[in-house]
Amino acid sequence: MKQAISKVISFLFACVFVYACANLIQIGYDYWNNRTVLAEAQQLYERSNRPTARQGKEGTALQDLQQSAFSGLHAINDDIVGWIFIGGTNIDYPVLQGHDNEYYLNRNYKGEETRAGSIFMDYRNHIGGEERNRILYGHRMKDSSMFSDLTAFTDQSFFYNQPDMFYDTTDAQYDIEVFSVYQTKTDFYYIETDFQSDDAYEAFLTDIQERSLFQAETEVTVNDQIITLSTCDYRLHPTEGRLVVHGKLIERSSG
Repeated sequence: MKQAISKVISFLFACVFVYACANLIQIGYDYWNNRTVLAEAQQLYERSNRPTARQGKEGTALQDLQQSAFSGLHAINDDIVGWIFIGGTNIDYPVLQGHDNEYYLNRNYKGEETRAGSIFMDYRNHIGGEERNRILYGHRMKDSSMFSDLTAFTDQSFFYNQPDMFYDTTDAQYDIEVFSVYQTKTDFYYIETDFQSDDAYEAFLTDIQERSLFQAETEVTVNDQIITLSTCDYRLHPTEGRLVVHGKLIERSSG
């Protein structure tokens, strides 16, 4: 009887071990595949067509440059609405937008299922829209991909010595000046896209600046559009914790 019980226990341990190994292999493959697919996207996105800060290519309309930059990506998926780049981090990705805020949680820019998902824009926002708050979401992956590197902004030196940051769409290109970073939970509604009045927007701007870990010199008024970058913060709460970065959008012109 003891030998039979011992064999059963050994068998169960072996099953658990095989299951755990299979999961680790699957996770490792997902990370590798995600990096490979995103590297392909970076090659397709013609960054060489992106004008340097506030300076377009001579004789070429800015909008023509932008459409050319996205043409390779749009041949794969018309849901690609932009590109986000933050120097000094791994954040250099296409931005997707679905009909809701669920679809691209677990799909890449090709529409393939993956645990890393995509960087995606809130479905309530519109390219070229007048919403004052443009919101991008992304997972906080353990291999430092997607929006994991937003944690860099919680370092005081990085916050005050910000690298080049760009948010490009098919109709406009923006520099980003980060002015607030903080941890919160989902009970704070920082994902309002638009506001009923200037007073409501001003109150929101004051609130998110007061929540910031550091006080920025960037001036933000009711006349500005901002971008909100949102990811999980598991240390604050396993499901409801969020790390939030807000930046002021400064549109670049072609000359």
